[in-house]
Amino acid sequence: MSTANPGTEPFGARLRRAMDTRGPLCVGIDPHSSLLAAWGLGDDVAGLERFARTVVEALADRVAAFKPQSAFFERFGSRGVAVLERAVAEARAAGALVVMDAKRGDIGSTMAAYADAFLDPSSPLFSDALTVSPYLGFGSLRPALDRARAEGCGLFVLALTSNPEGAEVQHAVREDGRSVAATVLAHLAEENRGERPLGSFGAVVGATLGAALGGSEESAQGNAHGEGRGAPPVGLDINGPLLAPGIGAQGATAADLPRVFGEAAGNVLPSISRGVLQHGPSARALRDAAAREAEQLAGAVARHPADR
Repeated sequence: MSTANPGTEPFGARLRRAMDTRGPLCVGIDPHSSLLAAWGLGDDVAGLERFARTVVEALADRVAAFKPQSAFFERFGSRGVAVLERAVAEARAAGALVVMDAKRGDIGSTMAAYADAFLDPSSPLFSDALTVSPYLGFGSLRPALDRARAEGCGLFVLALTSNPEGAEVQHAVREDGRSVAATVLAHLAEENRGERPLGSFGAVVGATLGAALGGSEESAQGNAHGEGRGAPPVGLDINGPLLAPGIGAQGATAADLPRVFGEAAGNVLPSISRGVLQHGPSARALRDAAAREAEQLAGAVARHPADR
């Protein structure tokens, strides 16, 4: 199904290799004010730049991916965005994939402009993948889907997020009896059909959700009790990556991954921010923390390897 430009390796293939060689860990770059303060940095552009540069220099040659949260850079205006641009370029140059956490979502030419901003190789914010929101209808993402496929990039689409407010939309049931989240996952499975070793269009699925991932009462109870681990929870077999926030500060652990995701755990890219970043500003401490997390995560998902 891939129609990427000749010579452009799809994001899914690049991510699969990165997770297999570097470990399944995505480190969030979330320079919120309290973390800057904990590092002894000012809540200003200078502190922002020192923070981002330290994280990238310490980890870009060893983690599979970074997930910079665009909002924490945007809050400083154009100077903050300039810091983000440099961080993205330096991370990619050192071999890490960059998943821009911007959660963009709109229609028509506006969605196409967001794709230009983050998925065009000539853009200073060009990233390997982008988080997007499907809640104007999955079809509204078509400009970003097409651009990502053409440029060898990926998307992570919000599907089953860990925030409690998300349930009122994501768990809502359509007239056909399928939940909104299940519909999003089904669309992603179609976009990834036939791709090997891994499709480029992933879902954001919270690692804290547990039994909520079951497609029926019976499967939910099985997942909640650690039973029936031979198959992924209903809908998660999308042949694409699953970006999983929630490990660490939000309460999930590496050991939860097989229970929550079943055999799909092998395609999970856990995202950890505070669990690694709290060990800064020491570069060595950041590296040690990332190595520990990657080792624990790799051990957890190895019990349920995805079809590769």
